This record gives sequence, structure tokens and C-alpha cells, in this order.
Amino acid sequence: METIKLGTIGSGMIARAILESAALTEGIALEAVYSRSEEKGKALAREFGCEKRYTDLDVFLRDGEINTVYIASPNLLHYPQAKAALLAGKNVICEKPFVTRLAEAGELRTLAAARGLYLIEAAPTAYLPNYAILRRELKKIGRVRLVLSNYSQYSSRYDLLLKGEKPNVFNPAFAGGALMDINFYNILLNVLLFGSPKTASYHANRFGDLADTSGVAILDYGDFVSTNAGAKDTWGVNFFQIEGEEGFLYIEDGSNGLKSVRIVTRETDETYNDQPDPNRWHYEVRELTRRLLAEDRPFFEARLDTTLETVALMEKLRLTAGLRFPRDEE
Repeated sequence: METIKLGTIGSGMIARAILESAALTEGIALEAVYSRSEEKGKALAREFGCEKRYTDLDVFLRDGEINTVYIASPNLLHYPQAKAALLAGKNVICEKPFVTRLAEAGELRTLAAARGLYLIEAAPTAYLPNYAILRRELKKIGRVRLVLSNYSQYSSRYDLLLKGEKPNVFNPAFAGGALMDINFYNILLNVLLFGSPKTASYHANRFGDLADTSGVAILDYGDFVSTNAGAKDTWGVNFFQIEGEEGFLYIEDGSNGLKSVRIVTRETDETYNDQPDPNRWHYEVRELTRRLLAEDRPFFEARLDTTLETVALMEKLRLTAGLRFPRDEE
């Protein structure tokens, strides 16, 4: 692949952050925009100097110039849109959470492999320079005994919920909820560092019959326990802390961004930050572009292994809390 010619699905904040980063990265260019809303699609295309915009997904996917589709639509649309893009012969970069069910993730992986296409979950964590520092320094704290994390960010859409509305981010019909949206980052970092737990449960605060507005996920790894809080109905100090027999590791501002990494042992207290660019998506876009242009299939297969582990764990967690989505019965 000489150039990534990107077609985007979705017009929200994260899609814009990705496109801002793409504009600064050699080897990737915006080719076309798809949005069900003609007005939103036109605004996004104009903002990033793109001439082609579509309101019909099938027509968008028939555009022969697009070789890679980036999906940033509501959660429950990820699976059918990713499947349609793969069937149309496009590589797929799908925003987190990838899909809601392991069976869907497995089907997409098989389809991509059969067609020789790349299938990638867009989640910046593993591409951040501070993540490499975290992995390098983790051994200094000895045997891990406890993990504590919190990611709480009050949502303006929670105010709409209190007024009687049903915004997508809290609506099970769109696979919404705090676990899928915000606690995802805590869960992903656990899987990246420690793999899948032996047992897992999620304890949710729900708003009537809608999805969870906050909750705590408990992951039991046998030798240690990890507790992970995520909330869209409160705010507090965000952090990710790993405690070992020889010290502790503290991530400032938590799992979404890894702002800095502090390692404290009996002998030392050191803080690292190798991320001068505050736009965490820039690191992701730059690395994905480099790996795609190099056609580094082993790298993406390893990333996909982590994606499927995370999907399986997220599905298990929400089902323990009785959080069901429309396609769960299929």
C-alpha cells in the first residue's frame, strides 16, 4: 500500500481528532466522508478540504479510490458497517469499543483474513510512548498484588437523561453505557498488561431501564485483584495504580492518555513522560500509518488478539450486570 486513502463514517469529536492527526501524517489522506446527515457530512468535508461526501453507505463503499474505512459511528453500528466495508474490499479501522459480542469479532476477523484485508481497533493506548515506558518499568515493583483505577468524567448527556431524554450514549439500543464508553480504557489497559482474568464481574449503577451511568468492574487474576471504576454521572481524580511487593506505579489522569508514569520503590521515586504532543490520537494515527504502509501483518494480528480478548471480557462484564443489547439474542 503506497497511500492510505481514508473514507470516514461518523462526524463526532473523535473522528475530527483522527482527521486532524491524519492531516499532519505523511502517507494517509482523507478521500471521502460518509454521514447520514447531509449537513454534518458537508461540514466535516469542508473542514478537512475533502470534495467527496456521501449520505448512502452502499454508494460510499463502492468508491474505488477508498482503500481504508474508519468507523466512528454509534457502538451498535460498528459490526454491520465493518462487515459491509470488508465485503466491499476495504481495510477497516474501527473505533472503540470494536463490537459488542465476541462472535461478531470472530466473524469479522475470519472475513478480513479470507480477503487479505487489515482489521484494526482504534484505541490509542497501545500506541502511546508512555505505554512503552509503563511496560518497561512495571517489573520494578515486583509481584503485582493490587490494581486500582478510576476514570470518571461527568457527561452533559447525563443532564439530558435527568430531563427525561434518551441520548444514544446511555441507550442500550445503541450499545451505550459507562462500561462501553469510559470504563473501556481501564479494561483495555488491564488486558494489555495482564491478559484475561480468571473471573470478572461488573457492578453497575443504572438509570431505570437504560444502560449504566457508572459502575465498578472487578477482575480476579488469581494472584491479584483489579478494581476499575468508570462513571459518566460523577467526576473525581482519574488515575491508574498498580501496587506490587516492591513498590507501586501510578499513571496520572488514568488509563485514557497515560499522561505520565510514576514509579516508586523503596529506593527510588521517578516520573516519566515521553508524550510532548497532548493529542493522543496523533501517536495512534502515526503508528497505524507506518505499520499499514509497511504491511506489517504480524503486528496487526497481535493487536487483533488483544482486541478479541477485550471484546470477550467486556461482553462477560456487562452480562454479569444484566446489561443486554439488541443483538445478544442472536
